[in-house]
Amino acid sequence: MKSLNLVPFVSVDNMMRIVLEIGLEPVLRDLADRIEEDFRRWESFDKTPRVASHSPGGVIELMPTSDGALYGFKYVNGHPKNMKEGLQTVTAFGLLADVDTGYPLLLTEMTLLTALRTAASSAMAARHLAPKNAKVMAMIGNGAQAEFQALAFKAICGIEEVRLYDIDATATEKCIANLKGSGLRLVPCRNPEEAVEGAEILTTVTADKQYATILTDNMVGAGVHINAIGGDCPGKTELHRDILLRSEIFVEYPPQTRVEGEIQQLAADHPVTELWQVIAGTAPGRRDARQITLFDSVGFAVEDFSALRYIHEKVQETGMAQMLDMIADPDEPRDLYGMLLRAQAARAA
Repeated sequence: MKSLNLVPFVSVDNMMRIVLEIGLEPVLRDLADRIEEDFRRWESFDKTPRVASHSPGGVIELMPTSDGALYGFKYVNGHPKNMKEGLQTVTAFGLLADVDTGYPLLLTEMTLLTALRTAASSAMAARHLAPKNAKVMAMIGNGAQAEFQALAFKAICGIEEVRLYDIDATATEKCIANLKGSGLRLVPCRNPEEAVEGAEILTTVTADKQYATILTDNMVGAGVHINAIGGDCPGKTELHRDILLRSEIFVEYPPQTRVEGEIQQLAADHPVTELWQVIAGTAPGRRDARQITLFDSVGFAVEDFSALRYIHEKVQETGMAQMLDMIADPDEPRDLYGMLLRAQAARAA
């Protein structure tokens, strides 16, 4: 059996082993750097809005891209109702392949990896958009993504205090317990207004699939950076429209964000800046201390590509993967049926 026919598979257990061996904060920093590298070469990627299948309970999506040498895709769902049934709101897996042969190079879980890359993407964007030397972040929504966001902003942006609020107080308690010993000051808050008080970065990461107003206009003062993550499909938003009108808005890929992000509330021609342009130095990021910057993040396939590329490298370094017999390998490439016949004969012998 040729080695090309055996594909490394990173299970949840092996993903955790990789992260724990390297260290969570170093992984977040590495992912942020890989994502930034790929944003700098944004124009080399195939780009298309993700293919989404919506249902009353949620959405299932495919997110593909290629840089001409490697091809990657992620399967991911978003089902807010799952939490009440004891299930994950978001699950995912992904594949990286060689463009030249079409053969897969890696199959991996991406439920954990998506949480890591989302946090890394948020903090990477904040490196370019947030106020300089910001130390305090508000986190509204304390579910599965919250700890990763907090640690990414600590590791990548130097955040020291996180002010936490969730409509479910047990989620905040969970978050504080998990982040104990992280070096962050953790402040539980009674409402969103209390959470944003004194914060320089406002992160919204709620799960409900509906138009919502997590931040009202009067809650957002001058000079803050808003990291809006939760609004990520049609009909799902977190910010009052007036906040958008006061903000300089930065997005990943406008054709996708205008359908799924906060800016679905605005006219189709409302001006936005693509984040890759800021990273490449062709467009300004934060221009002054009083400016409100908004990263309207819905997640894009290039970020997943960066994460897949990173994990592929780490699998080669650590060997933390199972080898799956995924590709048929007949003795003669055109004789696939003959391979089946020989297997039948071997069983009968």
